[in-house]
Amino acid sequence: MLSQARDRIQRVTGPIGTALVRTGLTPDAMTLIGTTGVVLSSIFLVVPGHVLAGGLAITFFALTDMLDGAMARARGWSSRWGAFLDSTCDRLADASIFAAAAYWLFREDRDSAGIAALLCLITGVLVSYAKARAEGLGLTANVGIAERTERLVLVGLGGVLEVLGVPGGIEWILWLLTALAAFTVGQRVHAVWTQTKDDRVRPDRRLDTGPVPPPNGYTESPVTE
Repeated sequence: MLSQARDRIQRVTGPIGTALVRTGLTPDAMTLIGTTGVVLSSIFLVVPGHVLAGGLAITFFALTDMLDGAMARARGWSSRWGAFLDSTCDRLADASIFAAAAYWLFREDRDSAGIAALLCLITGVLVSYAKARAEGLGLTANVGIAERTERLVLVGLGGVLEVLGVPGGIEWILWLLTALAAFTVGQRVHAVWTQTKDDRVRPDRRLDTGPVPPPNGYTESPVTE
């Protein structure tokens, strides 16, 4: 959803990216700086329960996720390695946030919120994997109401409610985020299902007549788990 505002965001991050490139900093370095900052903030601030400090630190370092792309555009070229590194680091950063939140919540005997945090971690991974796997098959699954930016915004909102002392605020936010992420997975599965309708063969013959040959243009491949 927020990805639709990408042009406006790029107008803000573009000049910053240009300035950073002039310092000699690379987009890959910015990716690693941001991810390291998020992971360390999660471990040393969120886990002990310093929600306000942890939230501010994570927000600051998460902004670098936009700056590495702005730097690549300012430089005039990007690489497949950079895209791979950015995506992998995003998963690591997201997992560290929710794992740290779950640890803190369970330690505070807030089991329902802790379970919600773990489910956020799982569904968040599925959201990203569904898109990556679709693209690996030459398809698209760039749909969903809760992409990464939306999920981080909601996590930040949950932290604000916790700091303000709203009873059950962060718990409700985490459960809402779990539901939205699960729905997004469903949207992406449906998108891939729609694009692969022609791949599914429905023979009129009996099932015991042998395997169905692959459609034209396809080759048989072993099934792997």
